[in-house]
Amino acid sequence: MKKKNFVTLILSVVGGLLFALGMCMALLPEWDVRTEGIVVGVAGAAILLAMVLVRRKMDGKPMVVLNGKVIGTTLLGILGAIVLGVGMCMVMVWDMLIWGIVVGIVGIVLLLCLIPVVKGLK
Repeated sequence: MKKKNFVTLILSVVGGLLFALGMCMALLPEWDVRTEGIVVGVAGAAILLAMVLVRRKMDGKPMVVLNGKVIGTTLLGILGAIVLGVGMCMVMVWDMLIWGIVVGIVGIVLLLCLIPVVKGLK
């Protein structure tokens, strides 16, 4: 295994686990650790962001490239993740099963739209 793949693996696992645990801590009222969950989730997100920057540096690419496509792709990803998350909250927290599933499917479709945007159609 190459060094860059190993570093990416470690950082993405740690960041993903911290982010997921923080989400659980913040969203489950039974745990009563909302503030701590937000802190853990933000730490996980920061590690994931650092992983992307480290990976780009190890690949010899510039750290950040800002153009219209990158900004649009990022906004589409953020929108899709938020819509999917709202759908999950509607089902799990607000007890709105049918509408939550519909909103979640819309979020999944938005995230699936990232594939042709990033890879292109051939």
